[in-house]
Amino acid sequence: MNSLIDLTFILLVVFIVTLPTLEQTIKVMLPVGKAQKQDDKKKNFSVTVDSTGKLFLGEAPVTMEDLKARLSRIAKFYPGQPVIIRADRETRYEALVGVVDACREAGVWNFSLATERDVAK
Repeated sequence: MNSLIDLTFILLVVFIVTLPTLEQTIKVMLPVGKAQKQDDKKKNFSVTVDSTGKLFLGEAPVTMEDLKARLSRIAKFYPGQPVIIRADRETRYEALVGVVDACREAGVWNFSLATERDVAK
């Protein structure tokens, strides 16, 4: 019985350690910016636009219509909820504007654009 408890504890530790690395698996090259990192007091929803223009809400691929519907539900159930837009630096500008328009149409006004920190200084 003790070895079973030890095994359970070890598995729990492994999951706790590996979970943060699984958070963002969609690879995008973010543009560099000088803005400060915001506080993570609320759970942030992220919309990702990859270099080909594919949309993801969190890790799930979505269409533009589905994104608008889901953002509307987020705005309804979590008013003022921050949404982070992660767009690859090679993304066409039209795709990024489409996501911003989807946020506005859904009633999400608290959104920001993710960038990488400028480490040159």
